[in-house]
Amino acid sequence: MQSTLPLPDTDALAHSEQLAAALRDEIRTQGGAIPFSRFMELCLYTPGWGYYSAGASKFGASGDFTTAPEMGGLFAATVANALAPVFGQLGPQARLLELGGGTGAFAEALLLRLAELQALPARYAILEPSADLRQRQRERLQQNLPAEIGGRVEWLDRPFDDDWEGVVFANEVIDALPTPRFVINAGEVYEETVALDANDQFVRATAPADMLLNGAVRHLERYLDKPFADGYRSELLPQLPYWLQAVAGGLKRGAMLFVDYGYSRGEYYLPERDDGTVRAFYRHHVHNEVYLWPGLQDITASVDFTAMAEAGLHAGFDLAGYCSQASFLLGNGLDQVLALADERTDDVGRVQLREEVKKLTLPSGMGERFQVIGLQRDVDFEPSFELGDLSWRL
Repeated sequence: MQSTLPLPDTDALAHSEQLAAALRDEIRTQGGAIPFSRFMELCLYTPGWGYYSAGASKFGASGDFTTAPEMGGLFAATVANALAPVFGQLGPQARLLELGGGTGAFAEALLLRLAELQALPARYAILEPSADLRQRQRERLQQNLPAEIGGRVEWLDRPFDDDWEGVVFANEVIDALPTPRFVINAGEVYEETVALDANDQFVRATAPADMLLNGAVRHLERYLDKPFADGYRSELLPQLPYWLQAVAGGLKRGAMLFVDYGYSRGEYYLPERDDGTVRAFYRHHVHNEVYLWPGLQDITASVDFTAMAEAGLHAGFDLAGYCSQASFLLGNGLDQVLALADERTDDVGRVQLREEVKKLTLPSGMGERFQVIGLQRDVDFEPSFELGDLSWRL
């Protein structure tokens, strides 16, 4: 696999080796193995060294992947169409909390469209763990937003801890939550761990699952109405309900909107998907060598959207809807947003806009691979999911 990937430069490899050395030290101090979730956490979020904590470019042509907001403004403007009625129900005191702001492209396009719709929130907060990305977001929004709009933007180190009303939004965030992995052995649940071989290389290992992971796997089996076969290996997020409650904080009234790649539970845990969904992204290459070059590549897992719905209900929200990204965008006025964008550009720009639409909506792009789920509390967010609602699959 390594031979098919572009090689990092010398400085990047040295950076990776520093993090790899820290990982080996932790493995040794923890008795020879650490949970895969801990390995993933350290690879992504170790201060100064982790993938999301260091300063390397992650988005766009020079990065490792391209998210929907980084393609252009159509995605965010269409999301604004969906959220505007919610802000209308909540009134001028409403807030928006974005989890992970990328380059700031989403916030820029969303706020400009909400301004056109006269539905601006009083506060737009970005919860961003990366100091480098915060700085990029701040520079972009200061440069591209009118002062009256940009003045509403703030950056947080933690979710709102007071009572509030508004919207939580996250695009491609849940896939990067450090996830436990499990494997079935002789009918028993084990947790996948990361150990070191005789050459000090990272290798798979297992340990008996704790009560939380064991209970979560048995819950999956009851839901699917059949046990996992011996050797079946996958991942799940037993901590998801606690994470969702934490990011909602004191949200008393409003909605939550999550966009990510994933499946309903029945599709996620198909018998043939017996090695799970964890993979790595490096320079627009998707591969399975997740131990390769710690800190230089993204590590992700697909989202179990049934688990998202369960977590939302557990937190006191109702399910507003669940559908593909294509259905969500088409159902919330993507054609209208495209027509407005056409008026503001030239012929070359119109060609680029149509390419953007194709990537966002076609099955060969993001249209079916990415899913959208909405949760609501004392607001009506259901109209945003009227086209192609797949809640019955959950």
